[in-house]
Amino acid sequence: MLSKLASLTSTRLVAISAIALTVGLSACQNTANAPSGTPGGEASPAAQSGSNLQARLSGAGATFPAPLYQRWFAEYNKANPGVQISYQSVGSGAGVKQFVAQTVDFGASDAPLTDEEKSQVPAEKGAMQIPMVGGAVVFAYNLPGVDNLQLSREAYCGIVQGEITKWNDPKIAAANTGATLPDRDISFIHRSDGSGTTFIFTNHIAEACPNWSAGSGKSIEWPVGIGGKGNEGVTAQVKQVEGAVGYVEYAYANENDLNMASLQNKAGQFVAPTPGAAAKATEGAEVPEDFALLIPDPTGQDAYPIIGLTWLLVYEKYDDPAKAQALKDMIQWALGDGKQYAEQLGYAPLSPELATKVTAALEKVQVAQAAK
Repeated sequence: MLSKLASLTSTRLVAISAIALTVGLSACQNTANAPSGTPGGEASPAAQSGSNLQARLSGAGATFPAPLYQRWFAEYNKANPGVQISYQSVGSGAGVKQFVAQTVDFGASDAPLTDEEKSQVPAEKGAMQIPMVGGAVVFAYNLPGVDNLQLSREAYCGIVQGEITKWNDPKIAAANTGATLPDRDISFIHRSDGSGTTFIFTNHIAEACPNWSAGSGKSIEWPVGIGGKGNEGVTAQVKQVEGAVGYVEYAYANENDLNMASLQNKAGQFVAPTPGAAAKATEGAEVPEDFALLIPDPTGQDAYPIIGLTWLLVYEKYDDPAKAQALKDMIQWALGDGKQYAEQLGYAPLSPELATKVTAALEKVQVAQAAK
């Protein structure tokens, strides 16, 4: 069984011990129990720097990065008390809608913007997607007495397609010799809201499952299962319902002490969602110019099969010079000094190479001409 990280307090989620891009993300060692400051009780980098920026920023979107964003914004505010940043964890779909409607200063999504979504942002505003961290999506399950569940591709495809409905189905039992699997109905829990987690998950299912016909995206018509809102909602249902299994980012399963299944990857190996296995998933990948990296079914022998990035959505032009500068400054800080918090919470920070590319891309974020 995957060794569990010790749970943090209920107000702070331990986020994903997951993907490290060999060309974009650096593998990181999980230090979820580390103190919020630097070793030895010294003040954090956030507390050692500051500016005279004055701005209020609002954002909304993906639930996966919410614990890290909240930590980042709080630590950044300590160094820059004039900058207040609020973030609503409403899901990628709602975040994109608010970003397109220009009701927030930035959005957040676990799925890259589509061409249609980009076209809905006025040309005079422009839209950019900035990768911040990466993560793995896990099968969290509630099956008392079964601590080391392995799901073959045939098994997990069958579960999400509604073809496998009992935990003692021979297709599940075949990969779990010695385990006592109950004659219990499987309750599959999926997202009910528009979700980047669903995008990552269904992107993989569409590639890995030959009989899958529901497509992929942030929202789909599920052939089976019960809906939960947000990663929080799916996690809560899995925790409460014996016999349940659902897809969530690692953070939420870990914080709630849920078991996570090892999955059979494309190479035929059963792999647990560990940082090293997730890193293997992106070996040899090239990050495109717009940072929209998708790897629906990694081919590596030791690769964990379900991975994805999460992006901040920002405008290229802002009417308020202070907001433009504060947003750029915050992102640069997060990818530099702030990466210690990504590591503490179990995320994989961007490599120096990709962080440099992102910093260069931020030069496109400017003040709208009419506002100068």
